[in-house]
Amino acid sequence: MSEIRNNWTREEIAAIYNSPVLELIYRAATVHREFNDPQEVQVCTLLSVKTGGCPEDCAYCPQAARYHTDVKVHKLMEVEEVLGKAQEAKESGSTRFCMGAAWREVRNNRDFDKVLDMVKGVNKLGMEVCCTLGMLTEEQANKLKEAGLYAYNHNLDTSEEHYGDIISTRTYKDRLDTLENVRQAKISVCSGGIIGLGESMEDRIGMLHTLSTLPEHPESVPVNALVPVEGTPLEEQPRVSVWEMVRMIATARIIMPKAMVRLSAGRVRMNTEEQALCFMAGANSIFAGDKLLTTPNPNVVSDQEMFQVLNLKPRKAFKEGEEAVKFQQIPSAQAEA
Repeated sequence: MSEIRNNWTREEIAAIYNSPVLELIYRAATVHREFNDPQEVQVCTLLSVKTGGCPEDCAYCPQAARYHTDVKVHKLMEVEEVLGKAQEAKESGSTRFCMGAAWREVRNNRDFDKVLDMVKGVNKLGMEVCCTLGMLTEEQANKLKEAGLYAYNHNLDTSEEHYGDIISTRTYKDRLDTLENVRQAKISVCSGGIIGLGESMEDRIGMLHTLSTLPEHPESVPVNALVPVEGTPLEEQPRVSVWEMVRMIATARIIMPKAMVRLSAGRVRMNTEEQALCFMAGANSIFAGDKLLTTPNPNVVSDQEMFQVLNLKPRKAFKEGEEAVKFQQIPSAQAEA
């Protein structure tokens, strides 16, 4: 049985990451089967509840106010509209619903009160409810927990060494402090990063090292491939290859065996075969829906077809007594069309 460790060294992680890719996939698949059902993949939906106008300068993000992108600024959505979107997501097979707001940090105001109402409402639907709202104090984390928040996403994005080249409006410590506040509130931690930001292999290993040596491994580790957006400083970055994604996913699976490793942004550029490699390497979650906040994502029908081809089944929400919505099956004739 693989051991759950929080004392991985960078050298150990580098040795895993750089091992021959077929051997790496085999090892990750073996660990994956120890802790998870390899045919189970959780389907999540991510909704931007407040879009654009963010004061941060994250070099990859089209929602930063300082960049000239096609993203239109929208104020915080109304609670009823968000709950309607959550119901739609549930009916199409999602068991986790994440709400994102383009804020630098949460402020104690009417908007935060509305978010708390959204959390309460989604929680009542029997879905795992997640938020990504920027930096969070311990008090705010406790309020979200009381409202029924299941998970909080706050990505590290990259290594501490590379971080300053990507973001200057907050520090790496700010990120880690928010994760600590979330953990102290007994909220499930969702934290991963993005590859394709111009980072080195050492930066990727550094980010995985930070995640795997936290006091507790994140319950959820999203692995994103940059989707370059015109108007952002990283608009010219080349596409990340599927083998780079596979190496990140497989390494994350081996060093954080129990985590949900989420195949996140960049999936729109991957065909079924490439995604299958990622599932074999230990990914066990995807985000469904046409958009991930503001970037394109495969549509629900193509994901349903992929689930049929690969014989995947949706993972249940981690809610006692709640049954996952069955991933809607489409007629085989339609799947072949």
